Amino acid sequence: MANTLFLWLEGPLQSWGERARWSMRDSAPEPTKSGVVGLLACALGLDQDDDIRALSQRLHVGARCDRPGILLKDYQTIRGPWGTQLSDRYYLCDATFLVAVQSDDAALIEQLTNAVQNPVWPIFLGRKSCPPCRPPFAGTGNYPTMKAALEAVPVFGLQESGFAQVRAVIECSPDEGTRRRDEIDSRSRRTFLPRHTLDVILTIQVQPEVP
Repeated sequence: MANTLFLWLEGPLQSWGERARWSMRDSAPEPTKSGVVGLLACALGLDQDDDIRALSQRLHVGARCDRPGILLKDYQTIRGPWGTQLSDRYYLCDATFLVAVQSDDAALIEQLTNAVQNPVWPIFLGRKSCPPCRPPFAGTGNYPTMKAALEAVPVFGLQESGFAQVRAVIECSPDEGTRRRDEIDSRSRRTFLPRHTLDVILTIQVQPEVP
C-alpha cells in the first residue's frame, strides 16, 4: 500500500507564512508543513486543534520547487484595537511545487487521497485568497525515503526534454538539517513547534507538458 501522497500546488498566487504576525505577513519560498497540513485539514473537514495537531504529528512533508515563482509585496490596511494600520502581505506569483506527504499509516494516506479529491471545505494555497489553478491531487506511491519520492515524479514543462536541477526541502532529523518553526501546535492560538529540514538539489527528468 502507498505511503506517499503527492500534491501539485500551483496557482496565480500562493503564500506560506512562517513568521507572519499582525502587520507583517511573510511567505516562505516553499510550502511550509503547517500550510500543507492546513490544506489537508480543510480537505478532511478538521477544525479542532487536537485533531489538526494529531494529523500533523503523523505526517512528514517534503516540497520540490519546480517553479519558484516571483515574490510580490502587497500593501493592505487592517483594522484592529489601535485603529487602521498598514499591513505588508507577501505572495509567490506563478509558482509550482510538488509536495510529498508521507506516513507509516497507509490507511491515513488513503483517507487523505480521497479527501483531497473530494474536500469537505475549499482547498487554498496558504491563504484563503489563493485558490489552486489545477486539482492538487498528483498520485500516490510507496517509496523508501522522501528524497526518492520527490525524484520519482517528472518535472513538467520546464524545457522540452532532458533533466533539470531542482531545489527541494526535505523533512529530516535534528542532527541533519536546519531548525524552523512550522509544525502546528495550535491553529487557534497560532503557535508552532520546531521541525528540521534539509535543502537538497535533485536531478529530475523533464516531461514536456501537454497543452
